[in-house]
Parts: sequence; structure tokens; C-alpha cells
Amino acid sequence: MARAKISVIGAGNVGASCAMWAAEKELGDIVLLDIPDKVGVAQGKAIDLACCAPIERFDCNILGTADYADIANSDVVIVTAGIPRKPGMSRDDLIQTNVKIVKSVSEQIKQHAPDSVVIVVSNPLDAMVYTAWKTTGFPTNRILGQAGCLDVARFRTFIAWKIGCSVEDVSALLLGGHGDDMVPLPRYTSVHGVPVSQLLPNEVIEECVKRAMVGGGEIVKLMGTSAYYAPASGSVQMAEAIIKDKKRILPCAAYCNAEYNVGGYFVGVPAILGSGGMEKVITIDLEGDEQKLMDDSVSHVKDLVKVVADLFPELA
Repeated sequence: MARAKISVIGAGNVGASCAMWAAEKELGDIVLLDIPDKVGVAQGKAIDLACCAPIERFDCNILGTADYADIANSDVVIVTAGIPRKPGMSRDDLIQTNVKIVKSVSEQIKQHAPDSVVIVVSNPLDAMVYTAWKTTGFPTNRILGQAGCLDVARFRTFIAWKIGCSVEDVSALLLGGHGDDMVPLPRYTSVHGVPVSQLLPNEVIEECVKRAMVGGGEIVKLMGTSAYYAPASGSVQMAEAIIKDKKRILPCAAYCNAEYNVGGYFVGVPAILGSGGMEKVITIDLEGDEQKLMDDSVSHVKDLVKVVADLFPELA
């Protein structure tokens, strides 16, 4: 049986970490691609990672390249290409430069890996998923954005730290846009089945919510660039669900129309991920304040998409 194939576009910190997590999980053969000026970085990291195989005990081929022909027959393509966020820079500040980059990448994916499922990581996430969708022309089930897995992981981590329990026992759910636009749902958060409200006071839960919202900005301030281990881990969690047809319910930027009254945009929702990509959006009942937060988050996503469409009319 042939191995699955995962292509990662962008060999920077996030891309290289995606390749590392995918190799460690032995998900399949890996292509790590970057622009010609950085092909040496992609090749060097691929060789370095391949030399981990005897120690970490995984078998897969890992290729560093600048040639998009090498992504042919990919099952999943993870797009990390784009400039990273710097201190004082919002995700929205990235939009004009990164739309150009993601648009170019998406054109190559359309040509060389037309049957792949695309997971977009580039920021501002909600606008970049839209760009990839419009450029590739892929059906909406094969275009996804990674944000929810990261945001939920951060929230679960901070909750576990406050309780002093294993992160494995914390289950949580968040909706909406990435980062500042996320919609927290503490009433759907539990610790091995116990509602988190029975274990932590509301003000501590709210503190964890707020820290998760600005988690990316906290890391940028500390080390001068965007996070990469956790975003990559969230991306590979999604790739694994697709490649192994696990039917996992994971939070991701998925296309919603009637769902949550979104009206045809990619927003953060829980969705079933399997071999068909995004196979079903899971809808849940929201209370009044939650619905308002969701509506506000969707409104900002629409604003981002409008900026893309205004700057690049061909994507409208």
C-alpha cells in the first residue's frame, strides 16, 4: 500500500515544525517546499529531519525542494507561506503581502495537486483561507484553515495549569475567528466530564479565555516572532484526521452557509474531518451572548474578506 503524501509549503519555523510532527507521527512521505532563494533551507531541514528517523523510528521519504512538480499526488497540502507577524503588527497588517503569496501558492496547488485537501495556516487566517478557496476553485470541503485547534489547545493548556491536572483530561470548544475574534464557550468546557465551572471560579476561567485570545501576541512579544510549535501541531492534527479518515470533530476554519447563519464564509466551527476533508459542520445551540459574540466575529471575517476583494478584484 502506497504511503500518504503531505506537502508543506514554506520551510520556515511553522513549516519545518509541521514536517517534524508529521514525520514523528509517521503520516506519510513529506515534501517541504520553499521559494528558490530558500531552497537550501528546505533541503537542509529535510535532510536534518530525515536523520532523526533512525532515532525516532519512523520511515518516510522527506524531500526539500523549490519545484512545485514535487507536490504532485499530495493527499494534504499545508500552506504556511507568508511573512510572520512582528511585534506591534496585527494580523490584519499582513493582509496585502500575504494575499499575494497565498494566491501564488494556491495557483501552483491547483496545477500540481488538484485532488488534495488544503490546510491554510498563513495569517490573517480567515482571509487567507478565502484566498486559497477562490484561487484554487476547489470545493469547500477541501479547503480548511487551522486556527481552532491551536486556540483550543492554548485554552486547554491554561485551564489545566490552573487546575493542576493533565491537559489530556480537559475538553473545550471555541468558535469564530482566530485569536482576538474567537468566541469562548466555557459552558462546553469540561475536565474528564466535570464542568469546568465546578472546578474554577468564573474569573479564573475568564482569565484563561483572555490569555488564549491573545496567546499569539504574548509569544510574539516574548520572542519577537510568531509561535510555531503549537500552530504546526494543530495543523498536523487536522492532517492526521484526514489521512487516516478518523472522522474527528476538530475546531477549524470551515465553510459555513446556513450553519450559524454565516452566509458563505470560512469561520471557526467544530467539524468532522475525514478522507473527504471537511465532511460536516457541527452546529450547537448558542445562548444570546454567545450568538452575539459569534455574529461579531463573523462580521470581522466578512470585513477581512472585503479587504481582500477590494485589493484583489479577481478574488471577489
